[in-house]
Amino acid sequence: MNIEFINPFVEASYEILKEVLQVDIRREDIYLKDRITEIQGVAALIGLLGCAEGRLLLDMNTDTAIKICSMMTGETYTTVDEMVINSITELANMITANAVTKLHNRGYNLNLTPPSIIKGNNVEIADKDLETLVVPLQLPFGKVEINIALKEI
Repeated sequence: MNIEFINPFVEASYEILKEVLQVDIRREDIYLKDRITEIQGVAALIGLLGCAEGRLLLDMNTDTAIKICSMMTGETYTTVDEMVINSITELANMITANAVTKLHNRGYNLNLTPPSIIKGNNVEIADKDLETLVVPLQLPFGKVEINIALKEI
């Protein structure tokens, strides 16, 4: 996995979460997962295509997703409803757009698929030939994990 492709996603995730939520964020130790990832409850899945291919998974538990939505909208939510899904989709769009812009500025061409939201327990994402790098970001009210599975073409 080429760090040139990974760093923009890590940087963008940190920057966007900090800007949008106005909270302190602590990056925890990065680790590798095998080819099967079980989501925590709510995840945005974005496909990446171009000079590299793979996917980004923005993963969190339901309480964290609800709190993020509440902070983004200024309203109180208690369940993962349409507004929570829309907020997490928008957050994923902002993060990936920022990361792809950083990559384009470095001379790499990478395109995105629109985010798909996956929710539920015991849901697994299988990546056939890709190892997943996980970057946990600890927020004051929960954790968001950035899962990046990407290979250069």
